[in-house]
Amino acid sequence: MAFGVLIIGDEILSGRRQDKHLAKAIELLAARGLQLAWARYCGDDRPLLTETIRQTFATGDIVFSFGGIGATPDDHTRQSAAAAAGVALALHPEAEAAMRERFGAELTPQRLKLGEFPLGSRCIPNPYNRVPGFAFGTHHFLPGFPEMSWPMMEWVLDNWFAGLHHQRAHAEQSILVFGAREGNLISFMEALEARHGVTIFSLPHLGSESLRQHIELGAKGEPAAVLAALDEIRAEMTRQRFEWLPAEDTRPAA
Repeated sequence: MAFGVLIIGDEILSGRRQDKHLAKAIELLAARGLQLAWARYCGDDRPLLTETIRQTFATGDIVFSFGGIGATPDDHTRQSAAAAAGVALALHPEAEAAMRERFGAELTPQRLKLGEFPLGSRCIPNPYNRVPGFAFGTHHFLPGFPEMSWPMMEWVLDNWFAGLHHQRAHAEQSILVFGAREGNLISFMEALEARHGVTIFSLPHLGSESLRQHIELGAKGEPAAVLAALDEIRAEMTRQRFEWLPAEDTRPAA
């Protein structure tokens, strides 16, 4: 199954805040042998957000949505998810119980709205403040705060999708090629893909103070096939007398 990410908030699109969810989602998936297939950004515009969620519902993908599930006037994710699904919002009994336990006498009607989810939703526990997120179908709606949303995403992956972890071995390797023209390598790359069943990628770099202009040329896919393809890449670049380096030789140590 494919994984997608939906990142919501005017503050991201205006630049008031820098998005950190995309990089973290990639990291959390990769730690479990999974990959992100797509990512979308959307502002706090209810009609646009409703249409966006309607489109992502239609994919059938496993989606993690970050942001907009609060109760302030600029939060529209809960309402948009319900509208996209064609169901009503209702106070979820598990969410109500969790918040009554957390806030006690300080639980206000406004806070209680945080537990209003589309009918048919499941709660996603929030270890930070006990105010849950929710899942509807294959979509998982989380707060915008990383302190809350990232542990919640991990919980979903480890409790609901553990059977998908490390199902398919995946590798990615590349070299840096100096002096080559990307356009002259297209036929070679196409032949490699057909021969090995891998994805061949080429990433041109204009160069920097520490590394001159080059192409990062590599393969990704099943590990043995990637190794075979990379052997051919190295041999062909050597045959054409291009200088090249393993990409890892130019990356800082972890």
